[in-house]
Amino acid sequence: MSADVDTVSVAADTPDQTQPFRELGLKDDEYQRIKEILGRRPTAAELAMYSVMWSEHCSYKSSKVHLRYFGETTTDEMRSSMLAGIGENAGVVDIGDGWAVTFKVESHNHPSYVEPYQGAATGVGGIVRDIMAMGARPIAVMDQLRFGAADAPDTRRVVDGVVRGVGGYGNSLGLPNIGGETVFDESYAGNPLVNALCAGVMRVEDLHLAFASGAGNRIILFGARTGLDGIGGVSVLASETFDDSAGGRPKKLPAVQVGDPFTEKVLIECCLDLYKAGIVIGIQDLGGAGLSCATSELAAAGDGGMRIELEKVPMRATGMTPAEVLSSESQERMCAVVAPENVEAFMEVCRKWDVLATDIGEVTSGEHLEITWHGETVVDVPPRTVAHEGPVYERPVARPDWHDGLIASTTKDLKRPVSGDELRETLFEMISSPALCSRRFITEQYDRYVRGNTVLAEHADSGMIRIDEASGRGIALATDASGRYTYLDPYRGAQLALAEAYRNVIVSGASPKAVTNCLNFGSPEDPAVMWQFQQAVRGLADGCAQLGIPVTGGNVSFYNQTGATAILPTPVVGVLGVIDDVRRRIPTGFGTEIGETLILLGDTHDEFDGSIWSQVAHDHLGGTPPAVDLERERLLGEILTAASRDGLVSAAHDLSEGGLAQTVVEAALAGETGCRIVLPEGADPFVWLFSESSGRVLVAVPRSEEVRFTGMLDARQMPWTRIGVVDQGSDSVEVQDAFTVPLAELREAFEGTLPKLFG
Repeated sequence: MSADVDTVSVAADTPDQTQPFRELGLKDDEYQRIKEILGRRPTAAELAMYSVMWSEHCSYKSSKVHLRYFGETTTDEMRSSMLAGIGENAGVVDIGDGWAVTFKVESHNHPSYVEPYQGAATGVGGIVRDIMAMGARPIAVMDQLRFGAADAPDTRRVVDGVVRGVGGYGNSLGLPNIGGETVFDESYAGNPLVNALCAGVMRVEDLHLAFASGAGNRIILFGARTGLDGIGGVSVLASETFDDSAGGRPKKLPAVQVGDPFTEKVLIECCLDLYKAGIVIGIQDLGGAGLSCATSELAAAGDGGMRIELEKVPMRATGMTPAEVLSSESQERMCAVVAPENVEAFMEVCRKWDVLATDIGEVTSGEHLEITWHGETVVDVPPRTVAHEGPVYERPVARPDWHDGLIASTTKDLKRPVSGDELRETLFEMISSPALCSRRFITEQYDRYVRGNTVLAEHADSGMIRIDEASGRGIALATDASGRYTYLDPYRGAQLALAEAYRNVIVSGASPKAVTNCLNFGSPEDPAVMWQFQQAVRGLADGCAQLGIPVTGGNVSFYNQTGATAILPTPVVGVLGVIDDVRRRIPTGFGTEIGETLILLGDTHDEFDGSIWSQVAHDHLGGTPPAVDLERERLLGEILTAASRDGLVSAAHDLSEGGLAQTVVEAALAGETGCRIVLPEGADPFVWLFSESSGRVLVAVPRSEEVRFTGMLDARQMPWTRIGVVDQGSDSVEVQDAFTVPLAELREAFEGTLPKLFG
């Protein structure tokens, strides 16, 4: 056994390579701890395993102490429908009638800056495999994208590659992309965020978890061959900031993974056949950290050890070292635990789908993970120390000195539009800005309706998919985040993201069931960033507890920073909703009924700090975000669910960025019909049109149902305002006593911006 080799480099040791572990992202004390665990110096292969598995990206070493708060605030009632939660490949919830849904969102940020197409594509591929590993059929994807300023020189390169990567991989898999969000802000220049979500469906009894148990059971690696791509991705690339002295690129460039969606497509079908045949004990996808992750996590979750013959791994590069084989993040690979008597049946299914499968080892009765290379032991470690017992840091947390000044810089003294002409000009300035303009240029590159089960995607607040043809049962998904609000108040900003995602689900008629998240922040070594992170986690956890829906899993992405410049803190929140019959879904567009009345639910206040108006009109960010009332959000959900079941509303659209004006424009264009807005007597038109007060929904109500609907609102003590009427056949949006704008002009302004920038 080569117990005294400390280098993982292909090159031989040289005298100046005295501390190679630092090149792998390990700190001095972490290396010393590895030596204490093993009672010796680690081999090159062991050093590679510990470095990737103890990286920030894999071990959550800076976030664990804060993420525990999710568990502390989750009640037994909230857990009652959870079949799998935090710590598994993806969260799983029971949605009734024997159906279960698994969903998760993960980041692939740094690779998507280095190589936008493959970075984004493999981000989609990786999250899809997480869903496959739970025993589910993937049914839909979504994306949350953040780019630098829309007119910045490098933004076009990143946007073009990322959008093509997301679309190219998802479209090739035949998975509909049912929604998401794209945001432009200068803080993301050099640090784009590519957060990919996937949802899958299964019968409850088909749930599979990742563990290796039963001495003598075989370990089978199947899927693509292992190459040199992605080595160091989670330890060097995803777990350190970019270097501003190197033009925003990392000092060392590990190879970004290369995806093959057609290999993954047959891998999906192969996995589903394996599950159906009942010949898989445990399964794990190979994503970040590759075989290092799969073998150590499977062994750590089981009741014994594991022995792997590493030279049996099929490779597509010659001369690979054991450390490289273990660290490779080559895509489209899975690892399964199979009883000896089922190995041939397993191989037969793989041959049917032309999927390469190789028996590379076995479960043992010992307590160690042992890996050999042509007969020589290169790894002999307690697997839990690799997979689950990495360092845990309580990083310094400090509210930054500059925060008081930020809050004090409110919008109260900014010049506001007053006249009808000024309001009209403001409307056009906002809807044509990169902050609020149509994302159709991006979304039309994705297939939204493949497989035929998408019932809401285009012109919708949330995406909706039918999962059961017979009953019409379906799910709704929405993802939201506001870096601007979170920068001003991390606790409230996270709750506002939760509230908006929750609201986007309820306006479709679905009932929220569970939450996932992807928490994107700057360097954890900055006390101010850790304060933002701590507050956001607590805000999100407290908010979920108040709404009564659990966080089933998620992802943390730190080091989204170039030099000293961090991104806006961006906690992405995904909400899963359930609807018993998709035929009662509520659309966004006006005009499905003749003579609809427009009713605004909720209260409108003078709340413009952090708003899109302050950004677009004044390039301002400061003050305090809008108040958040989660009990109001819950009440809105109850009302809209009842209204959906009883046919009381014909359209619904939430109010968020851009306020009522943006909502009206989007709903009118979606329904291709005009409307007349009548603001309350004595109201400030600017506040009512552009305020971003939370907890509000605009609904269109058939005249025949208006009395019944408003009676329900009064009975439930929901504030409401009759705000206008749908003018079916009209070609304009009119704000009475202010301005009238033709739909054609609105559409041109709304949809023309991104094609001009990136087309």
